[in-house]
Amino acid sequence: MITDYTISTDKSRLNVPLIREFLSQQSYWAKNIPFDIVERSIANSLCFGVYQHEQQVGFARVITDQATFAYLSDVFILSEHRGKGLSKWLVQTISDWPELQGLRRWMLATRDAHSLYEQFGFRVIDQPDFFMQRKLIETY
Repeated sequence: MITDYTISTDKSRLNVPLIREFLSQQSYWAKNIPFDIVERSIANSLCFGVYQHEQQVGFARVITDQATFAYLSDVFILSEHRGKGLSKWLVQTISDWPELQGLRRWMLATRDAHSLYEQFGFRVIDQPDFFMQRKLIETY
C-alpha cells in the first residue's frame, strides 16, 4: 500500500551505495558508473528519495537552474516495490515541486518508460534538429 511510503528531498537520508549499485548494475543508462560520479551528481542535483519506513526503495534527481530548465534523470524504483504506483507518485511529486514551477522546458531520456512520462506531459522532442549533444563517455 502506498501509505507505507514517503518521498523526501533530504539528501542526508539517501543511501548512496544503494543508488550507485542500482545505477551501475541494474540500469541501462549508467552501467558501471563510479561511486564518486554518483556522489557528485547527487551533490549537484535536486534529489528525491522514496522510502518504505526508513529503507530507501526509489530515487530520482533533477538537474535544474530552478528558473527555466530541468532534466529528470536516474529515476528508479527497486523491483520488489514496483507495481504499486510509486513511480507515478514520484514523477507527480517532482512535477508539483514548488521550486520547479514555471520552467520553460523539462527534458529526460528513456528507452522504455514513455507511457509513464507521457502521463505527465512529456512528449517526443518536436524539433529534434534543434537539439545537439556532446557525448564524451559511452558507458562507465
